[in-house]
Amino acid sequence: MKKLIVHGDPGLRKDGVIDYDGQELRVFSVQRQGEYHGPEEPQLWCTIGTDDEREAFETKSYVPHWLDVDTIDAEALDIVKAGGDLTV
Repeated sequence: MKKLIVHGDPGLRKDGVIDYDGQELRVFSVQRQGEYHGPEEPQLWCTIGTDDEREAFETKSYVPHWLDVDTIDAEALDIVKAGGDLTV
């Protein structure tokens, strides 16, 4: 599990799937930063990980401050599934 800071908004939402570092990772959560007083483009602070790490995320059996942090530009991010499916 790690934090990924995306510079810009590529349309990625919670429960999306990305191809990052040669593997498909799930987007567990997305916090949108910089809308009001922030930079010219927003930043998405995402918690990403494998399907095996989903339970650890949901039960909060990790320390968020100890996660590795990577950054990437929105144009360089490979989105497999955008997420945010609102179908009922």
